[in-house]
Amino acid sequence: MESEYRTAEDIFECKMCGDCCKGFGGTYVTRNDIVNISLFIHSDPDKFIDQYCDPSGSRHVLTRGEDGRCIFFDKEKQCTIHPVKPYMCKAWPFIAAVIKVPENWDIMANSCPGIKKGIPHEALIKIIEIEKEKLDHIKPHPQEEKE
Repeated sequence: MESEYRTAEDIFECKMCGDCCKGFGGTYVTRNDIVNISLFIHSDPDKFIDQYCDPSGSRHVLTRGEDGRCIFFDKEKQCTIHPVKPYMCKAWPFIAAVIKVPENWDIMANSCPGIKKGIPHEALIKIIEIEKEKLDHIKPHPQEEKE
């Protein structure tokens, strides 16, 4: 029997609450993310990590404000870097960690009111693979093409 869950919209509807901006383990940034955000906020990419990131193992995550959300989150404006938000934010909640461990979906749903719980793993993995493929084929920001 085929699952009733076939598309991203069947299992997730963003509620614009900003809870995802608290990060599921932190919001990792790639070099491309750093360059794109720096250009957008008129900052020096070489100083970005010192000014806007915290270490997390061998990688960097965006610093969090007093409310626990990303420092680029504003309660009235929402994401102030939305046009250049990090890859991890663009992918949310269709992240690779769910393909590896499908149980992560229901764990993430505990802090995101837009995620539907109890999705069959097979349907969930198919949808996430489709969404990841779409995201990975988006034309990169012009700055990313230079790297």
